[in-house]
Amino acid sequence: MKLSNIGRAQESTLSLGSASKKSGFNRYQSRAAYFLIAPTLILFVIFMVIPIGMAIFLSFTNYDIISTMSWVGLDNFKRLMDDAILWQTFRNVGLLTLFYVPLMIIISLLLAVLVTQPFRGVTLFRLAFYMPTVTSAVAASIVWLWMLNSEYGIVNQLLKYVGITGPAWLSESGPAMASVIAVTLWLGVGGNMIIYMAGIKGIPAQLYEAARIDGASAFKQLIHITFPMLRPTTLLVSTMTIIGALQIFDQAYVLTQGGPANSTKTIVYHIYTTGFEQLQMGFASAQALVLTLTILIFTAINFKINQSKD
Repeated sequence: MKLSNIGRAQESTLSLGSASKKSGFNRYQSRAAYFLIAPTLILFVIFMVIPIGMAIFLSFTNYDIISTMSWVGLDNFKRLMDDAILWQTFRNVGLLTLFYVPLMIIISLLLAVLVTQPFRGVTLFRLAFYMPTVTSAVAASIVWLWMLNSEYGIVNQLLKYVGITGPAWLSESGPAMASVIAVTLWLGVGGNMIIYMAGIKGIPAQLYEAARIDGASAFKQLIHITFPMLRPTTLLVSTMTIIGALQIFDQAYVLTQGGPANSTKTIVYHIYTTGFEQLQMGFASAQALVLTLTILIFTAINFKINQSKD
């Protein structure tokens, strides 16, 4: 009886010692984890949390960098209702998004399907399609600014070679918007192609084998297998594309400077003009908050539409 009691006491002592060791190890792991994520958290607070907080605060002031800041309450948001250029930029971005998002999804998906096929030189094609994604938007837009020049640009020179008179791509409202959309597509399609490639690699090969046995063509396989199986991927791509469309700035700034007659001026470009050219930081902050709310609304709508399809 005494031996059994001694054994139990030893077991309890060992278990307590083991538990204390585990507890100490867990505390060490927790400290190490906090230490490792601390730099990222600090940068996040400095470059995200503080600027967002400052923007919210400034939106209720008339801060213009030069004079003394004063509290104006909701006056900046009331001014938004009478800002005709702001609402024109919303219409511009709405039109841009209407064409840009579907084209981005379709082109990036088709390119992903193409470069996942086994053929000679496929790696070179992948690299060629992806390279614009890692190119600076400003640098690429400057190159396209030269290429789309109505007098000496290579695009109109090629059209002239085949007997077509090219338009003034950057000084007419319709072609100017088309140019901004085309350059934005060229810059972004490679990244979304990579995302779709990853999604395609995850589709079971047995589905395609069964479809081929049933006599399904490549087009039917794309419509009935590839695209439905890539719905989660399409949700990701469409969400990022919508957010990107609402935040376009570089291309419009470099290619058209918002012209002609503000027909290609984007929301972010207008915020930049208000804040850094007119020095109305408070009013620009209010515009930025409205843009943020718009992005959240469109993102929520996109998620809701995709969930209803499921």
